[in-house]
Amino acid sequence: MEFNPVLIVPELYQLLLIVALLLQSLGGGPNRPGGTETPPAERWLPYFAGFGVFVNIVSWGAEGLIFGGAYKLDALSQFFKLAISAGFYVAVLNAARQSTLTERKRPDYFMLLAISAWGLMILSSAVELITIYIALEISSYSLYAVIPLRAFGGKGDPRAAEAGIKYILFGAVATAIALFGFSYILASQNTSYIAQLAQRSWSFQAQPMAVVGLSLFMGGMFYKLALFPFHFWCPDVYQGASNETASFVATLPKLGAVVVLVRLAALLKPGLEITTLLAVLGAISMTYGNLCALAQTDVKRLLGFSSVAHAGYVMVGLVAGTAMGLSAAAFYALAYVCMNLLCFWVISRVATDGRNLQLDDLNGLYRRAPALAFALAVGAFALVGLPPTIGFAGKLFLAMAAWNHGYNWLVITLGVNSAIAIFYYLSLVRHAYTHEAGENPPVPDNSPFSVCGAGLLTAVVLLFGIAPAGLFDYAVRAGQQLLP
Repeated sequence: MEFNPVLIVPELYQLLLIVALLLQSLGGGPNRPGGTETPPAERWLPYFAGFGVFVNIVSWGAEGLIFGGAYKLDALSQFFKLAISAGFYVAVLNAARQSTLTERKRPDYFMLLAISAWGLMILSSAVELITIYIALEISSYSLYAVIPLRAFGGKGDPRAAEAGIKYILFGAVATAIALFGFSYILASQNTSYIAQLAQRSWSFQAQPMAVVGLSLFMGGMFYKLALFPFHFWCPDVYQGASNETASFVATLPKLGAVVVLVRLAALLKPGLEITTLLAVLGAISMTYGNLCALAQTDVKRLLGFSSVAHAGYVMVGLVAGTAMGLSAAAFYALAYVCMNLLCFWVISRVATDGRNLQLDDLNGLYRRAPALAFALAVGAFALVGLPPTIGFAGKLFLAMAAWNHGYNWLVITLGVNSAIAIFYYLSLVRHAYTHEAGENPPVPDNSPFSVCGAGLLTAVVLLFGIAPAGLFDYAVRAGQQLLP
C-alpha cells in the first residue's frame, strides 16, 4: 500500500508538540542565559494536548498497512491511540501545577512525557517485532530521565534518584531478555512479522525454540505492565517519583504493553504451554500484588502493588483465546487507566506540597475537600470492581470471556483476589470518611481546576460503568479483526 500521511496524523501531531517543546527547552525561558520571555509550557501545552485528543477522534476510522507491512492502522491501534492521547492530556493537566519541579526543567519534563506518549502511539500500530522493540525503547528512555526529576527546597530528592536507577536497571534487564527472545523467534520461525508468525506453530513440541523466544520477548511487555516476576521496580518507582510523574508511569505505559500483548496473544490458543504460562503468571501476580498491598501505609506503594495485581487481571482475557477475550483485555486496560488517573489526580491535589501521602494523611478528607473525597471513593470502588463503575464492567467482561475456555480456575482466582482487594482499597475510603484529621494535615487544592478535573474523571469512571456497551463493542470489533 502507498504511504499516505493522513493515516498517521495523530503521530505527526504528537511529533510537532515534541519539536515545539524541544525548541522551548533549548532557547526559551527567562532563567536561561540569553533566553527570551516565552509562555511556560504548562500554560499552552494543555490546550494543544487537548486538541490532540480531537485529532485522534477525527482519525478514528483510519485503516491500512504501511512502512513495508510493519505498521498497521486498524480498530485496535486507533482504540489505543485515542486512549493514549486522552491519558497524555490528563497527565499534562495533572503535572501543570506540581511543586516538586523547578522552573528551568519544566519544558524538558513535558517534552520527555510527550516523547514517551509518542513512542506508545507507535507501539499501538507496530506489527513487526523489531518495530515493537524500537517503539518500546522510545517510550521507555524518556521515562528514565523523567522519574528522577523531583526536588524539595531546590534540591534533588534522593528517593527520586533511587527510583530512576531502579527503573533503568530493571528496564535494561527486560530489554536484554526481549532481544534475546527475538533472536530465538527469528531463528526458528524465519520472520518477525506478526501476520506471518500467526501462521506458524506455537506448540512446545513442534517449536520449542520459538515458544521460549516468544516467552522471553513478552518479558519486555511484562516489565511495562509490572506483571510478576517483572514487577519489583513498580512500588519503589511509584514511591520515589513525584506524584504527577507516578501518575503517568502508572497508566500510559500499561496501554502500550497491553496492545502488544493482545496482538501476540492472537497467535496463541488455550492449552498451549505458553498460554498456560501466562495464566500461571497472572494468578501469581494478582495474588502477590494484593497480599503485599494489604501491608502498605504509603498510598503510592499501595497503588504500586495494586498495579501488579491488575496486570494479573489482564492475563485473564489474554489466555481466553477468543476475540471476546482480547477485547476484554483491551477494555480493562482502558478501565485501569481511567481508575488510576482518578486516584492519582486526588493524590496530587491533596499533596499540594509534593509529599508522599500516607493513609493517615487522608483522615478527615471529607471535611477538608468533599469533592476530592468523593472522587477518591469512586476511584477506590472502581479498582475493587464494584458496580456501577468501569472497574466492575471490566472485570465482568474478563470473567465472561475466559469462562469455559479451559481456565475457569483463573476466573475463580480473579474473584477471590477481588475480595481480598476490598480490604485495602476501602481503607482509603475509611480514612477519608471515618477518621478525623490529626495535627498539620495536608491542605488540599479546592480550586475550580481541581474540582472540575476530579468531577470529569469521576464522570468517566461512572459513565462507562453504567453504559459500557458502546466502548466495548468497538473493542470487540478490534478483537474480531485479530481473531475472525
